Amino acid sequence: MNKTEQDYAAILTIRKGAGEVLWFIYEAITLQLAPGVRYTPDFAVMLADGTFEMHEVKGHWSDVAKVKIKTAAELFPIRFVAYRKIAKKDGGGWELTEF
Repeated sequence: MNKTEQDYAAILTIRKGAGEVLWFIYEAITLQLAPGVRYTPDFAVMLADGTFEMHEVKGHWSDVAKVKIKTAAELFPIRFVAYRKIAKKDGGGWELTEF
C-alpha cells in the first residue's frame, strides 16, 4: 500500500470500529473488463447494511484509471466509489466520486 492507501485503510478501520463497515480487504479482487484488460480496485468493502462496494483511492487520477473504474461500474452490479485525497494546503480531507 502506498501512503494514500494506508491513510484510507486507517479510515476504514475507524469506520469498522464504529460499526459502519463490517469487512474490507486490500487489492483482493481483480475484474476482467475485456479480453486482456483487468482492473483491481484498491479495497473491497462490506458495509454494515450488507452493501458490497469497491473503493478506489487516488492522490491523482490518470485517464486510464478513470476509464477502467467507469467501465467496471457499467459491467458489474456493484457500487464503485473513488476517494481522492486533497492536499493539506488545499484544505485536506477526501473528495468522493460515485460511479
